[in-house]
Amino acid sequence: MKPRSQDQSLSDSRELDRSYDPLTGNLPSKPNKKTLKQRFLKLLPCCRSGSTPSIDKKSITEDGELATVCYRPEGLDSLVQKTSFSKKELQVLYRGFKNECPSGIVNEETFKSIYSQFFPQGDSTMYAHFLFEAFDTHNNGSVSFEDFVVSLSIILRGSITDKLNWAFNLYDLNKDGCITREEMTDIMNSIYDMMGKYTYPCMRDSAPKEHVDNFFQKMDRNNDGVVTIDEFLETCQKDENIMQSMHMFDNVI
Repeated sequence: MKPRSQDQSLSDSRELDRSYDPLTGNLPSKPNKKTLKQRFLKLLPCCRSGSTPSIDKKSITEDGELATVCYRPEGLDSLVQKTSFSKKELQVLYRGFKNECPSGIVNEETFKSIYSQFFPQGDSTMYAHFLFEAFDTHNNGSVSFEDFVVSLSIILRGSITDKLNWAFNLYDLNKDGCITREEMTDIMNSIYDMMGKYTYPCMRDSAPKEHVDNFFQKMDRNNDGVVTIDEFLETCQKDENIMQSMHMFDNVI
C-alpha cells in the first residue's frame, strides 16, 4: 500500500474541517438536517419520545399548566426574560424536565447515561463530561431546569455571536479565556471516541491531530499557541460553512 502523501493528508483535513460543526461536534457523515434535529431533540428530557414539542391551546392553559407542574409563576416570568422562550413553551419544557428528573436537577452520571443512548457505537463519556460542564453554569455538579433552558435558548435561538460564545466556552475546558492545543486535542479525541470506529468515511487514527492542526492554522492568527475568543469569533464569522451550521437548529421548537 502506498503511503499517504502530505497533499492527501491535507486534503482529508480540509474536508473534515468543512464538515465539522463547532457548536454540536458533528463529524463528517453528511447526515441531513432532519436527522441532526431529531438526534438533538432526543437528548432533551421533554422530547425523549422523538417528536418536537408543540403548544396545544386546548390541552394547556396558563393556570392549569402551572398547577400541573407546580412551577412558581415568579420563576417562570424570570426565565421568560432570560431566554427566548415564551411562558407556554417554558411550561411544556418544564413539564418534560420534571417527568424525567423529578428532583428538578440532572447530575453528571444521569446526563452521561442519557447521552450514551444515542451513540451506542462509541464511547460518549468524555464528550458528555465536557458538554455537562458547559451546561453546569454554576459549577455545582448539577444542571437545573434554569441552567438547561438558558443554554438551550442560546443553542436554538441565540444570535450567531451568542452561539459561538457558547461553543467557545465548551472548548475552553479550564475557562481561562483561551483554547489551547491540549484542550482542543481532548475535545477532538472525545468526539472521535463518541462517533466510534464505524463512521463513514472511516476516520484514520491520525485524524484528530490533523483536525487540531487545521483548527489552529485557521484560528490562531498571531501564532501564539492559543486561540482567543476574538480570534475564534472573527474566523468563524468569515467561514460560510460554519455560519450555515449555526442555523441548523433554527425553528426546532
